[in-house]
Amino acid sequence: MSDKLEQVLEAAFAEATRRYQDRGFQRRVGFGNRPALISVDLANAWTRPGNPFTCEHVDDQIIPSMQALLKGFRKYNLPVVHVTTCYEITDRHNPNTDMGLWHNKIPIDVVNQSNPDIWAIDSRIAPVEGELTLIKKRASAFHGTYLAGYLRAAGVDTILVTGVTASACVRETICDGLADGFRTIAVKEAIGDRVPGAVLWNLFDIDAKFGDVETTETCLQYLDRVGQAAAEASSHARRVA
Repeated sequence: MSDKLEQVLEAAFAEATRRYQDRGFQRRVGFGNRPALISVDLANAWTRPGNPFTCEHVDDQIIPSMQALLKGFRKYNLPVVHVTTCYEITDRHNPNTDMGLWHNKIPIDVVNQSNPDIWAIDSRIAPVEGELTLIKKRASAFHGTYLAGYLRAAGVDTILVTGVTASACVRETICDGLADGFRTIAVKEAIGDRVPGAVLWNLFDIDAKFGDVETTETCLQYLDRVGQAAAEASSHARRVA
């Protein structure tokens, strides 16, 4: 994104922030006691070059941020959900397709379930044993999936959302996550898009209405707090027993 566009957006956001705050927007949902990491569509179709869905700043920003977050979640054995998207029936003329009507807007037919390489999670941030991989069919990771039930069963009250795209699947996941009763945190450096300005605009709007936008570093510090608190509680319980 050009410096000029970024400057224009930041000036617009400064004025919009004033208006929002005057009306009581941009409150904080805050961090809870047990987080999960929800990584949205950081699969090869979105992270590797040459695909219709390829996003910007994957190599230099999103992947390093994700690697740091995964290290933090794995250190404290906290839940991680890797979300991807694929379709079994990609014939656009088949009325029984699992693509629904979305293929009338975007080329989701390229993400064919028969080609796992294209919808596999990027190998640089691949799932490890004990982490869930969830396949979705729509923009939101919650829509038509078991994600909310899985998180509640794991005692999760906070979701740290990363991935692509800021303007679609990440945004819809955050909106639905808040609606389903989870504290929603958008991890700033770990969210991307294909279009210049889309990330800045959507993160600004999400922060005003649907979740807290926090830096990777702030989220890592939070993981240390909850992880250490859980370890101390467990140690105390063993001594009492």
